[in-house]
Amino acid sequence: MKMNAYVAGVGMTQFGKHLERGLKSLAGEAIHAALADAGVEGSALQAAYMANASAGLLTGQEMIRGQVVLHAAGLGRMPVVNVENACASASTAFNQAAAMVSCGAYDMVLACGFEKMYHLDKRVTYRALGAAVDVEARAEILARLEAEAAASGASAAQGGAGEKRSMFMDFYASSAREHMQAYGTTAEQFAGVSAKNSLHGSLNARAQFREVMSVEQVMAAPMIAEPLTRPMCSPVGDGAAAVIVVSERKARALGLLSTGSKRGVRVRSSVLRSTWPKAPGDPGLTDLCIEEAYAESACVPSDLDVIELHDASAPAELSLYERLGLCAPGEGGRLIADGATRLGGAIPVNTSGGLLRKGHPIGATGIAQIVELVEQLEGRAGARQVAGARVALAQNGGGSVGGEAAAQCVTVLSK
Repeated sequence: MKMNAYVAGVGMTQFGKHLERGLKSLAGEAIHAALADAGVEGSALQAAYMANASAGLLTGQEMIRGQVVLHAAGLGRMPVVNVENACASASTAFNQAAAMVSCGAYDMVLACGFEKMYHLDKRVTYRALGAAVDVEARAEILARLEAEAAASGASAAQGGAGEKRSMFMDFYASSAREHMQAYGTTAEQFAGVSAKNSLHGSLNARAQFREVMSVEQVMAAPMIAEPLTRPMCSPVGDGAAAVIVVSERKARALGLLSTGSKRGVRVRSSVLRSTWPKAPGDPGLTDLCIEEAYAESACVPSDLDVIELHDASAPAELSLYERLGLCAPGEGGRLIADGATRLGGAIPVNTSGGLLRKGHPIGATGIAQIVELVEQLEGRAGARQVAGARVALAQNGGGSVGGEAAAQCVTVLSK
């Protein structure tokens, strides 16, 4: 949908291990930070889109998650829509908030994503993540993954999916091995993604991991599922992120569109789609969303100044370079080798540290991407600042059905 909405304020917690804090504490911090950043009172909000993916399985809170955290934050009375869409939950909430503002239903809306993934029993977390597939087909999916791993000689990837690790790492590992076979991509190039994002994350005070890693250190880390070592896999994390979305009329009233204002980011496009039973010749879900987002925003890849994308694994980031049109198929490794996607390069990607280093509390991830890009476009990213950034793109996918993401959201923002 072509949008006519603006981001007036953003807020975010540090991502990480917050065993002592609950969803209400994390979400409340992000919401109040976003309200303060926008310079508005909570009473001015007309609706709230509240994203969470796994609280029902991990904390037991179901059905009224948004109402619970908003009540604790001193907010309510407005319509509250609870959004659950796997790892794309928060980007879906943002999409819906921007859509309702764009169609004239509201002038000021909150979109917030919040999640707690840490559990004393890691198997509970892995099983929650594994619920983002067709559970009636889970045994078949796991058997297919193990058979493919055995055929490719990937010993670490044989067994343990969903118990010792998120089964999604096995999806990514399988795709990585296919990319290596098709294009000659190397494990060192995948490690280069993790090393780059570790540098970016070291500059982000809200990132879960802040130590810088070399390619050699990434390669020497414990193997999870070939070719993925631990730093090539996004971590479990807790956290929350929030944005205040406003109409053009409200943006003008807040002074965001006045001459010389450094604040106010326009939502140029936000494309949200789900997968479907494919017919021969159908495009992939990710490719379709990217194509529509470029068309709706009147952008081409060379217009982009900074990108936040869904690097749930290092190979996923490299593959998405190609799908976004940053390079030709099979040339993602070259972009890493050339430093093109590093800060100071031609097109910096995941300046926040990405999911790999900033962290991946799944219900918060999509809005955390928006927070980073808004701060980049407003010149507020500090040591991570991309000079002169004017156009940004966020890509966030979630779940798996039929061999691809179940939900996909691509958003284009501009200064």
